[in-house]
Amino acid sequence: MPIDADSRPIQNSRLKPIPGNSWVTPFSVRSKPPRLLIQHRQWKVVFPNPRIKQITQSTVFRTNMPPGPFISSNSKVIAVLDALTFPILFDTSKVEKLNVFDGTFMPSTAFTGGYRVCAYLDPSEPNHTRLKSWFFSLLAGRHDKFIPLLRKLLVGVFIDLEDQLSDKPAGADFNTLAENMSFNFVFRLFCDRKPSDTKLGSDGPKLLDKWLFFQLAPLMTLGLSKWLNCVEDLVLHTFPLPSFWCNPDIIRDEACHNLLFMACFNTYAGMKTTFPGLIKWVGLAGEELHRQLADEIRTVVRDEGGTMITLSALNKMTLTKSVVYEALRIEPPVPFQYGKAKEDIVVQSHDAAFEIKKGEMIFGYQPLATKDPKIFENSEEFVGDRFVGEGEKLLKLFTGQTDGRLMIRRWRISSWNVAVGIFGHIKSLTKATSI
Repeated sequence: MPIDADSRPIQNSRLKPIPGNSWVTPFSVRSKPPRLLIQHRQWKVVFPNPRIKQITQSTVFRTNMPPGPFISSNSKVIAVLDALTFPILFDTSKVEKLNVFDGTFMPSTAFTGGYRVCAYLDPSEPNHTRLKSWFFSLLAGRHDKFIPLLRKLLVGVFIDLEDQLSDKPAGADFNTLAENMSFNFVFRLFCDRKPSDTKLGSDGPKLLDKWLFFQLAPLMTLGLSKWLNCVEDLVLHTFPLPSFWCNPDIIRDEACHNLLFMACFNTYAGMKTTFPGLIKWVGLAGEELHRQLADEIRTVVRDEGGTMITLSALNKMTLTKSVVYEALRIEPPVPFQYGKAKEDIVVQSHDAAFEIKKGEMIFGYQPLATKDPKIFENSEEFVGDRFVGEGEKLLKLFTGQTDGRLMIRRWRISSWNVAVGIFGHIKSLTKATSI
């Protein structure tokens, strides 16, 4: 039976040595295979590998993570892969978030005008608090635009989707429509104008995707064939790509670069990856869940005395919020989490306790932690009402962050609550006549 996430048998647990190896020499041939295994295969495929058979006996173990030696000075990490140990990465009293936003490396600050933006700051740094407060005030000042703008753009996405299907019944490019919607939403929310009215025109998503690619290339995989994986690892995961290829220096002001990073990296990149996944899981859930969502959403909106979705109404939509959390649980948009131990700490898995020494890098793979079968019953299945009622106790796995990243995460979750709420409230769209 799944157990409550709060019931941790930490007291009197005998400490065990952390299994696994970290392949100390980054230039050696021995360091290559583990990184390739992690980079190009699913973790479930890595576990049964005979070379690391000892790892299969623990959800806490030592390993190394990409990228390579000319990008990362130290690829050694301690992986925490169950729902009990994973939340340690959100406890900023015990782990440091200094320059670990992308893992064991940090992209050049040339991408952000020479500044370490808020995402790379530890909460103990004075500038972190100042920037976080500014972000909060910025978002609060646009609260009245949030839902109307998102509703307008989402309706437009489905009208465009129907138009594409009427021209090409075999299929439509939903991801591109969702990507353009995400960029338009972020740009119009923060800039109060349409990107088409500026020099960007329709090129905004392409420019941002290029900017994101050059920063995240060390973590990416292109899905190439087995033999080309080595070439990809050499080109993308061994040497840093130069920033001048994507002309990042638009404005040198620190506030503008932080806003650019929050709007483009945190928000746009998050929306373009999460929105298609949310639609996929809600769509696959079946008509019964669709009917329940529509009933809840329309009932709450009616009881609130209005015809439009509001944040107040969303707070009362328990099933709607549960569906969003479940989509994020089963397919987390940001799978990797990192933190460096500030002190000697003990983490407790389901089976044992382990000591992590001060200064050691901790790595969490969220898709495994949020599918922990000892916490989540039927963990591989999408269960729309998982977080309704008693299930709300499990939500700490999604809202456990205490630093500035919590603001962005909760804002994204609010966005998807609004999106699902809007889907359930829409009663008709312009339909393609030939379908």
